[in-house]
Amino acid sequence: MSEWHNDGSFLDLLGSRSSVIPAGGSALPDARGGFSEIHATTILAFHYAGGVLVAGDRRATAGNRIMTNRVEKVVEIDGGSLMAIAGSPAFALEMARILEHTFKYYRRSQLAELSIEGKLRILSQLLKENIPMAFQGIGAVVPLFATQDPESKESRIYFYDILGAHFEGVPFAVAGSGSLEVQGILRYLDRWGVSGKGLSVMEEREAVILSLRLLETASYFDSATGGVQVRETVFPVVKILDRNGIHTIEEDALREFYRTGVESV
Repeated sequence: MSEWHNDGSFLDLLGSRSSVIPAGGSALPDARGGFSEIHATTILAFHYAGGVLVAGDRRATAGNRIMTNRVEKVVEIDGGSLMAIAGSPAFALEMARILEHTFKYYRRSQLAELSIEGKLRILSQLLKENIPMAFQGIGAVVPLFATQDPESKESRIYFYDILGAHFEGVPFAVAGSGSLEVQGILRYLDRWGVSGKGLSVMEEREAVILSLRLLETASYFDSATGGVQVRETVFPVVKILDRNGIHTIEEDALREFYRTGVESV
């Protein structure tokens, strides 16, 4: 029986007992007798005056079919970390659950918070272990990760490729099939702003309204992005990471922001 050393690595503990990543993804038969994997898009994150906003639409598609408009694409990992998912929801949500347990395990076994670099490396490891599935066209995940320095309380945004490489997105990051439109708008606003105001000086209300406008714009050009489904009462998931931790913008507030900042403008 091999000896396992308690160095705070939950992934090593999992690896000594079982496979980390599930063997199959979420897929449906297509018209040709093959399979169309379910994908979730679009996600975004940007800095504003009070912290970081992370948002995602709620749509998941398989080929040209809309499977659902109620996917939760922004997941709280711990009190100071958020993961937004694009790609395969089955694999991405499994990764989010493993991250949550890994951070918790480290905290309890080492009596300390995992460093930002440690958190980034763990997500990179999960993505690298998923490469064989991604190269087969099944289970590709392209996440965004927002986290907070436990000492300075400074929030940071990172984006990943499917191979596990991570990059700091300053001052914003996007992913998913609707990301091209969103990226262009965020670049314009960050560089020139509106009436001389850039992203970094926006108040929370302005930031939330901007996120709704961005996802609405993406949905106009990208059929895989859900935007706001007013008749179904389905709004994007919008979460804030600031010096006080994480809080979710509730549906009633999103409805009011959409009515006054998107629909009526």
